[in-house]
This record gives sequence, C-alpha cells and structure tokens, in this order.
Amino acid sequence: MIRIGTLLMLSISLTFASSEVARIPDLTFTWVGFVSVFIFIASYYFVATEEKYQLDKAKPALFAGTFMFILIAGYYALNNLNMELVNNQVQHLILEIAEIFFFLFVAMTYIETLIHMNVFEKLKYNLISKGYNYRKLFWFTGFLAFFISPIADNLTTALILSTVLITIERENRAFLVPSAINIVVSANAGGAWSPFGDITTLMAWTAGKGAFVDFLFLFPASAGGYLVTAYLLSRFVPQTKPDFDVSKEKVPVLMDGAMNVVYLGLFTIVAAVVAHQVLHMPAMWGMMFGLSILKLYSHWLKKRHNSKLNIFESMAKVENNTLLFFFGILAAVGALYFVGWLSIAAIVYDPAILGATWANIGVGFISAIVDNVPVMSAILKANPTMGVDQWMLVTMTAGIGGSLISFGSAAGVGVMGKLHGIYTFGSHMKFAWTILVGYVVSILIWYLQYQILGLY
Repeated sequence: MIRIGTLLMLSISLTFASSEVARIPDLTFTWVGFVSVFIFIASYYFVATEEKYQLDKAKPALFAGTFMFILIAGYYALNNLNMELVNNQVQHLILEIAEIFFFLFVAMTYIETLIHMNVFEKLKYNLISKGYNYRKLFWFTGFLAFFISPIADNLTTALILSTVLITIERENRAFLVPSAINIVVSANAGGAWSPFGDITTLMAWTAGKGAFVDFLFLFPASAGGYLVTAYLLSRFVPQTKPDFDVSKEKVPVLMDGAMNVVYLGLFTIVAAVVAHQVLHMPAMWGMMFGLSILKLYSHWLKKRHNSKLNIFESMAKVENNTLLFFFGILAAVGALYFVGWLSIAAIVYDPAILGATWANIGVGFISAIVDNVPVMSAILKANPTMGVDQWMLVTMTAGIGGSLISFGSAAGVGVMGKLHGIYTFGSHMKFAWTILVGYVVSILIWYLQYQILGLY
C-alpha cells in the first residue's frame, strides 16, 4: 500500500521525473497565496473566539478548508495551469482525512456506548464514595486521566473526569482549579505516548512517522513531566475531605454486557494496531472492523436479553462538529501546503537556523497558542527530514505543549466549558509555571533517553 505520508511531500522537492510529470508551481507570492493566508488567519480567529461569537468552530474551519481549494482551482483554471495537479492533491488529502475521520468516529461511538451503559457513571461513583480527602482525589483523577486518555482520547477523558470533579465539589476553588489543571495536563501527557491518545499522535502514526511501539517509548518523558507538574500543583490542594453523603447517592447499575463492550473496545484497538503494523492497511480499517463486531454484539444482546442498546443512537451522539472541524482545518493546512507556504515555514528546521530539536521544542509553545492540530498538520506536510527520535519529540511537544494555556488544547477547552467561571484563562495562568517546569522536565528526559542513552 502506498502510504499517505509519502504522497504529501514538499512542493519544492518535486522535480521533472519525465516530460510527462509536471512540477507543482509555487503560488506563495501570488494573489491566491496571500488570500489563502488571510482566509486561514481569519477563520482561525473565529475558531479561537468560539465562545465570544457563539459560532461553532467547525463552521469557519470547514468554510476555510473548502473555499481555499476552490480559489486555488479557480486560479489554475484562469491561468491555464495543469488542473490534474489540483485534482491529485485533493484526492490525496481526502485519503489522509478519511483515515483520521473514520478512526475518530469509531472511537467516539465506543465512548458514547460506554456512557449509555453507565460504565463511566459507575467509575465516578466508585471514586467519590471512598471517603478520600481532596488531595487524594486530586491524585486519583490525575492518574485516571493519564491512563484513560491513551485508550480513549484526551478530550473525552478530560470531559469525563471534570464531571467527576464538579460532582465532588462545586465551590471549593482551592481544590477545583488545581485539579482541573491536573486533569488537562495528565490527559494531554497521557495522550502523547499513545498513537490514538491525541489527534496529533494519530496523525503522526497514520503518516508513518513512527511505528506503534515507537510512541510507547515516550512514556518516561510524558510521565516524568506530568508527575513534576502534578506534585507542584498538589501542594496547593487542601487535605480536608469533601462533604459527600454516600447514603443519599443512588448506586449506578451497569447495563447487560457493559464489560463485554469494554473488552470489545480493547479488541478494536488491537485490531487497528494489527491492521496498520502487520497487514499494512489503514488503522481505521481495524477500527471499522471493531465497529462491525460491536453492532453484531448489540444485536445479540437485543435478542438474548431484550437490551435497549442501539449503536445507531450512540453514533447520533458523536460530536460531528469536532469531526467536521478536523476535516476543515486539515483541508485548510493542505491548501497552504499546496500553494507553497509550508516550504517556507520548514526553513526553521535547517541546522543553520534552529535545527530540528529547538524547532520541535518551539512547536510546543506555538501549539499552546494556535492549537496542536493545525500545527502538527503543517509540520507533517512540510515534512522536514528528521529521524524517528525527532518525530517523537515533536509529537510529544505538540501534544503536551497545549497544556501551557487553558485554550491550547481540546482538553483544556472542554474543561473550561464544564467548570465555567471556575477554570478560566486567568486561574490557569496562575499555575502555568508548574506546567512549564513539567514541560522542561519532559524535554530533558527525552534528551537523556533519546540523544544520550539512545533508548528508543
């Protein structure tokens, strides 16, 4: 199978292989190049100010991604350029987006099914009924986020555990603010060492920048940085106990077959890994196979236990706006690549300027401001020449760098919505120094492991 990553090379690296193969023209400093940049910046402004204008982020992203390519195609037609180049680029982009789109769709369907079957409600009850003090609950929710996000994803994990926080306590900011930050940091750090824990790692994995096992080697750096940040944050959390009466709470009951669905979810992840690493097929093929097994199992539950489980209802609850946002933003970055802007951005990877290590460290700070999805997409399309060690570094920094600012990651934005007025940009920035310390520690551990010891 021709890998998606090998189809998305820099336009400047394309040369005439024969008289029949045309070179992609550089449109960077043409009117369509400048208009494309303007549309991208304007649309991303509305994405970043979603709450201010009450405009769903998928709308400006989808508009930008589709309209930019329409303009490019129009420019090609007006100037009698080779329209086949546009057609090929769009087709390649569709393949790239579809692989990520269907992967996330299946993962979200499983999560919605588990929510419907009360799996997460049961988890929440078991956690808050133990009588732990605030500091222990801080550590429990953090560890859960760190180890759930590699299997689910950082956004879903952050939403679930922030719901646990607001169930435990609604007013004690001394507990809520550090705990909310802890969940965001741990969800992002946990997602960084799994190919499907974050959209950035998923993009890098499906683009062939590392094998499944390569991402697991990021565990020491991700865990080390998170633990340092969590320890510093924990010093601000009180050791008193929350006012919670277990006797007044209704014990959640799992639906028939709930644990089997959990096992099927794990099987689906294994199927995705085998499909990608062993059979050399897209990872989403294994995910779709797992979805088919889930649907067959739900049919069996209905016949055997008269179950109310309906997988189509779970599909209906999937956040389609999130999927369309990814479609739009990836298409927009693809347009910037096609006109030539990303070849200019890739210059910073030149050893004479910054070099791979410092450029990749800087990516973490950029992803905190811009968001890691378009940043990682831009890097993959610019495709600088790097070894697996540097690709793992940029995957980690893009993933955990978003924690530096409250709206720098999907997990942070989700928790801001759940703890509205409590977890805010201002409250986050008061503790941002703890995240920065953890970020530096993660990089130092990476440097020791990859550059000095060569353990990867």
